[in-house]
Amino acid sequence: MSKIRCRCNNVLSNIDAPNDIELIVYSDRQWENEINIGIINSIEIPSPKYNIWRCPVCDRIYVFEKGNDVAIKVYALEDEPDSEMLPTDV
Repeated sequence: MSKIRCRCNNVLSNIDAPNDIELIVYSDRQWENEINIGIINSIEIPSPKYNIWRCPVCDRIYVFEKGNDVAIKVYALEDEPDSEMLPTDV
């Protein structure tokens, strides 16, 4: 995958390396599994399960499964923070 058009009409591309579009994201469990097998050289660290792209114009997040050029999830920022999401003493 090298280029898509965001819903805000901005063109996103990962052609340049490094770039500010593509994020490298591991779940905590996936990262622990990689660390526990003793990988040290960054070249040897496998790619994450998902490709994550962020639009710099609207901050929309696109989630792609590895090898699939169609987003499986798209996230947009909410207008206001949800008061239910504030830290609690639980």
